Formats: sequence, structure tokens, C-alpha cells
Amino acid sequence: MSRVLVVEDEMAIAELIALNLRHAGFEVTVVDNGEDAQTQIDKIMPDLVLLDWMLPGQSGLMLAKRWRGATRTRDIPIIMLTARAQEADKVAGLDAGADDYLTKPFSPQELMARVRAVLRRKAPQALDAAVEVAGLRLDPSTRRVSRGEQEVKIGPTEFKLLHFFMTHPERVHSRAQLLDRVWGDHVFIEERTVDVHVKRLREALSPVQRSQLIETVRGAGYRLTQQLAEAAA
Repeated sequence: MSRVLVVEDEMAIAELIALNLRHAGFEVTVVDNGEDAQTQIDKIMPDLVLLDWMLPGQSGLMLAKRWRGATRTRDIPIIMLTARAQEADKVAGLDAGADDYLTKPFSPQELMARVRAVLRRKAPQALDAAVEVAGLRLDPSTRRVSRGEQEVKIGPTEFKLLHFFMTHPERVHSRAQLLDRVWGDHVFIEERTVDVHVKRLREALSPVQRSQLIETVRGAGYRLTQQLAEAAA
């Protein structure tokens, strides 16, 4: 289940947003100020932040700038929500690091469309759409992995790891990055744990002749290589 952090100090708006997100299958946390928003992000990285500009204390604009300036949070998807509708305000919000800018009042339908669009661009692993590489199909909604008619028997951690690889092909990911994005940065385990689960993932893919999709990049980490995938297809 994908996690969304809603940072909004108008309770009626926050409740409406949370209701629609939960109805769509998201796990939602709501806070009403920048300090609590930072606390939540320090505990666990959400898949998306819906961020009000006008907050008590630190503004949403300043929060977006802070998150974009930090290595850990620089890629977090952000949609800014605000009543400030002037062109200069929109430019300021986008320049601060927002991926999208939605002015109040807005409809729930438009909000959800914007959420899906940003997640497709920035965090495709947060969506429930099936993904396929080299005939290997992974369906998050049914938690199944298969090649043709043959189903892959795979553990829950290996499923999450494979999902991340398949939605980020060709990119090399360090063990620390995999721990952050797959296990969650609130989990404190050794980096060699990644090696154990990569080994298990390759073993699970071996019966369908797809273990070589996961490539070790010496000194850097792991990646799913599409060149090999095309050759193996």
C-alpha cells in the first residue's frame, strides 16, 4: 500500500483529501504543521507529499526547498496545495521543488488525477499497475509474478525488491538505496541483508529462466538490465 503524507492545516480540507486517498487504496497520514511533517518524514519516507503552502510556523514553500536540498528527500514527489493562484506564486512553488501545483478550491477528481500523474512520473512503484519485462509479469494488485502460464513462487520481500527493480530498469541502486526504498529508512538492518534477498530473488526467478535480469554492478550495487532482458526474451 502506497503512503501519502498530507500536510494541511484546514481540517475540513484535510479530511476530504484523506477520505478520497483512502478510498483509492492509499495509506494516509495527516499533519497540520511543518514540524510534524518533518517528524513524519524523518520516521518513514512517504511515496508522495500533498503540501499546503500556508502553514503555521514554517511554510510549505520552505519545507519543499528543504526537502529538495537534502540528499535523502530530494526525489520525494510533492504536490503543493494552496489558495495562492497568481502566476508568480505558481512559479515560486514549482521553483521551490513542487512537482505539481493545485489551487484551492479543487475537486477530488482533479486531485486524484494529479496524484496518479505525479506518481506515474516520479514513483511508478507506488501505483498498482502491472509491469512486464522480458515476459516476466508482476501484478501488485494480486501479488503475483508469472512468465506466461508459469507462476513464480516468491517471498514478500523479494516481491517488493523485484517490483522496485522492474519499475526502475537500468538504474544502478546501492545497497543503502535499496534498504531505503524497499525496506524503508525506518528499518535498521545491515546492508548485507540486501545481498541475501537478491540471492533469494535470483533463485525464485531461476525456474522461469529470468535470474540473469538482476545484475550485480561491482562496487556499486544492483540493477535490472533491459539489454539482457531483451536478449533473454
